Amino acid sequence: EVQLVESGGGLVQAGGSLRLSCAASGFTFDDYAIGWFRQAPGKEREGVSCISSNDGSTYYEDSMKGRFTISSDNAKNTVYLQINSLKPEDTAVYYCAAEYRPGWGTCGTSDIVYDYWGQGTQVTVSS
Repeated sequence: EVQLVESGGGLVQAGGSLRLSCAASGFTFDDYAIGWFRQAPGKEREGVSCISSNDGSTYYEDSMKGRFTISSDNAKNTVYLQINSLKPEDTAVYYCAAEYRPGWGTCGTSDIVYDYWGQGTQVTVSS
């Protein structure tokens, strides 16, 4: 059974940091890219970043460059999203997702190509 389990969300003051984790199981991790997405209240889901597990290549949406860092621990089948200098507008449910991508180059954050999704973790940033 494929599972993606996010953790690490919570309530944090503006300016703080969080590290979100996405633990994957049930599939061959190295054949997949893992993406992070977020959905704020009343807004559409948007892509944040992704990482291709087989070569470690990464992609960030332009608006997410600078404060967000994605990384992967393939030995643990886990992908992390470090978020620094949090802002109230970062408040959202953050989801990770997996896309089958065995050596196909750099991933992207078009959500339609992702095969599996986690349940999300809430990040709330207070001002």
